[in-house]
Amino acid sequence: MSTVQPKKDLFENYISANEDAVFDDCKNTEGMLTRFTIIPSVIMVNKNLIGDIKIEGYEDLLNPALKGKIAFADPSKSSSSFEHLVNMLYAMGNGNPENGWDYVKKLSKNLDGKLLSGSSAVYKGVADGEYTVGLTFEEAAAKYIKDGAPVEIIYMKEGVIAKPDCVQIIKGAKNMENAKKFVDFVTSKETQTLIANELCRRSVRKDVPPAKGLKPLNEINLIKDDPVVVGENKQAWLDKFKDIFTSN
Repeated sequence: MSTVQPKKDLFENYISANEDAVFDDCKNTEGMLTRFTIIPSVIMVNKNLIGDIKIEGYEDLLNPALKGKIAFADPSKSSSSFEHLVNMLYAMGNGNPENGWDYVKKLSKNLDGKLLSGSSAVYKGVADGEYTVGLTFEEAAAKYIKDGAPVEIIYMKEGVIAKPDCVQIIKGAKNMENAKKFVDFVTSKETQTLIANELCRRSVRKDVPPAKGLKPLNEINLIKDDPVVVGENKQAWLDKFKDIFTSN
């Protein structure tokens, strides 16, 4: 959402035929941004490496035993890492992102100079045993669990931001009717059920439960960010993170 919201003028207005079935906080209020899955930020843990280290949330990542063993991608190159940066600022700042920077400084020290180049390096690194824990998104970790990898998902006890992603129609698309049919197709109950069960992504529909093994949203400590604040501060926050990381 934080990627497409500033570019929404590039997309065609269209309200899906399935909009009534969508969760209230995932409605297409803008007219051109149809939510189709929900993506919580999570911590991914390698069960073979974690030993008796307790991981329940962000605070536990400051354990000195994890120094250099935490997979985190450069938030300027990875949207899932940027979402985690936002999540930790709000969660560790108790709703005020400016109060979350003390935590970011401590976490940055425990990264021990290791910042990965993209989202896939995080979940692959944890699954392959290069890292003990990683800051990633639910779908990536859930796929490895489904395939039998020795990993588990931790939903941060301090708070989890679960952001929807969108499907949009390019403004003036040549095949406009087919584009609208596609939006209806990906938000249909049948496709959303397939997306949940086969792709391990959470549906935006009220009538499609999460895939087997994923915690129901009402059992997760969900928190919200302020998309306007995030949008206005994105570059400043990226610059601040870079300054903190490079000064360690």
